[in-house]
Amino acid sequence: QVQLVESGGGLVQAGGSLRLSCAASGSFFSINAMGWYRQAPGKQRELVAAITSGGSTNYADSVKGRFTISRDNAKNTVYLQMNSLKPEDTAVYYCNALIRSRWFDPQNDYWGQGTQVTVSS
Repeated sequence: QVQLVESGGGLVQAGGSLRLSCAASGSFFSINAMGWYRQAPGKQRELVAAITSGGSTNYADSVKGRFTISRDNAKNTVYLQMNSLKPEDTAVYYCNALIRSRWFDPQNDYWGQGTQVTVSS
């Protein structure tokens, strides 16, 4: 059983910073990639940033230069450093991981419960 636990959300003023963390726990064979998605009320869920086990990263255009994704493979944890936050960043942020539970299993998507990020004007 795999569980993703997120932390670090909260309320911040525009221009401020937050750091989100997501730790994977349980029994699994490998984590191929981890990332962050977000969903604002009335909008579709969108990819914010992702990182592979090899360290390759990808960012949404709207957050490039402001957000930084990183991971600690030994701790099975992914981080999202969010700087220069804007009101339009307000959303529920979800941790996502591509995990192979056993060596003979295909990769599956796992999701955290989400953490609220609210940026005030």
